[in-house]
Amino acid sequence: MRTLKPLAVVCWFAFALSANSQKGDRFGGWQPSPGHRQIAIWPGTPPDAQPLTGPETVKIDTTDLVAGRPYTYINNVSRPTMTVYAPRGKNTGVAVVVFPGGGYQILAIDLEGSEVCEWLTARGITCVLLKYRVPGEGKYPKSGPYPYSPMALEDAQRTMGLVRDHAAEWGIDPHKIGVLGFSAGGGMVANISNHFAKRIYPPVDAADRVSCRPDFAAGIYPGHLTLSSARYDVQYGVKKLPLGTPVDASIDEPDLELNPNLHPTRQTPPTFLVQAEDDHEDGVDQALAYFIALNKAGVPVEMHLYAQGGHAFGLRPTKLPVTHWPDLMQTWLRTIGMLPPG
Repeated sequence: MRTLKPLAVVCWFAFALSANSQKGDRFGGWQPSPGHRQIAIWPGTPPDAQPLTGPETVKIDTTDLVAGRPYTYINNVSRPTMTVYAPRGKNTGVAVVVFPGGGYQILAIDLEGSEVCEWLTARGITCVLLKYRVPGEGKYPKSGPYPYSPMALEDAQRTMGLVRDHAAEWGIDPHKIGVLGFSAGGGMVANISNHFAKRIYPPVDAADRVSCRPDFAAGIYPGHLTLSSARYDVQYGVKKLPLGTPVDASIDEPDLELNPNLHPTRQTPPTFLVQAEDDHEDGVDQALAYFIALNKAGVPVEMHLYAQGGHAFGLRPTKLPVTHWPDLMQTWLRTIGMLPPG
């Protein structure tokens, strides 16, 4: 394995801070913390661009507290960006692209985004926070999971290609680039883990000619992974079932059958799953169905289920055992050879 050069990391982040200076930092309402800058992932108009429903806005939810604290979310995202967070301390060469959740309507940008990057960078991991498109109308195909809406997966594929294409400059091992997603972002993790053989958009440049396959994947309280969830997406979305899907069962019944739009193979990356049994938003069947499918396909998969935790707990510490899942993920990254032994 090649030696990663710290100077390359410094040079890249100096470049990132000056990138897109002609546009300033105005990619929308949300701005990252000082010392970081958003970078447009598309050189021009993104593919499948939708009419704007309004400006990107930042809001703080003070009613649905997580670990006793509010969280920040953004909506009406039409200009996708990535924000690169450099590792602190020793650079392990590992990189993780983070997909915040929000039901494809909003992005929980701190709870499932910047706070995640803080945890990763403290462990020597480069974090790339993807602000993917969520137009916010609540209608397919303007926002939603692939294949009903292509935009979020297009943004994810593009970002993975950019990270791998610039791995040398960014101090990243091109064979140690993974994805980590929450809720709808966890569904995106499964999508890009199974839809990487070709881009779902016309290639733009060299970044679209390198692989967008993640080397590892982690879905935390993921959604959109079961047959029932696919039926729900259809009933409240595009009104068209995937080919071959039966239509005579309730969308609300317990379901361990996989979403028919996902087809795990041995090429699907090693996967880490976390979900709580009292998750009443996406339900524990999501992780169970995907675990079963991955196991049948011969994909290394580790799953942790907890009796309590609900949904959207992020990395914020609480008294519940589920709060320790990040430590388990760090151990898992060592067992699959991504991080050095602890």
